[in-house]
Amino acid sequence: MFDTSGPFVCAGSAFDGYSGGSVRDMPKGQAENLFPIIEQVLEARNWTLAEIDAVGVATGPGNFTGIRISVSAARGLGLALGVPVFGITQFELAYGQTPVPAGTLVSVPAPRDLAYIEGFGTNGCAGQPQIIDPAHPPKALQLSFGMSVHGHRAAEIATHSEASAHPSNYTPDPARMADIAVAKYLAATQFPPPPAPNYVKPPDAAPARDMPPLIVP
Repeated sequence: MFDTSGPFVCAGSAFDGYSGGSVRDMPKGQAENLFPIIEQVLEARNWTLAEIDAVGVATGPGNFTGIRISVSAARGLGLALGVPVFGITQFELAYGQTPVPAGTLVSVPAPRDLAYIEGFGTNGCAGQPQIIDPAHPPKALQLSFGMSVHGHRAAEIATHSEASAHPSNYTPDPARMADIAVAKYLAATQFPPPPAPNYVKPPDAAPARDMPPLIVP
């Protein structure tokens, strides 16, 4: 199980009641260091890649390039080993368990002092992940009595509603990530579809402004 959606590499494993791993700050070099770190985490438990039963990977939201690195690595690893690959969102990691209860909105930090949010369940807060200003949450969230807001700046998001607030700040945790991956593995009745990146927002890179070269026939 691994996560490179931020300036870090978080890799964990779980087996027979154990869950743990390693977190390393890494603003650069994630692609080159991801598999060596995974192997080190496995070697610490005297395991090899061939003994993996399933792969878990954080799908975002977060850093665009980091998400691409981890999701593509997980899909390739699952294909090579013939094992299922389970995507885990930052919302699930921030909440701490899966499935997230219906009527819950989870918030995680986004660039420029904003927040990524996702609502779970069949009520007003359910829907696709989006990015908002926590200080001025959109009325379309339809947060009402009995709902709860968890995570980053939860109190601000819930201020003008009847929802309860449960502020918390999740930091990369290999044990939590491994436990959620195991929960998804145990609940599965068939191989899940390959995980897809959960970007929420497009990359900040702007298209090139230079005119393309003239091609002479």
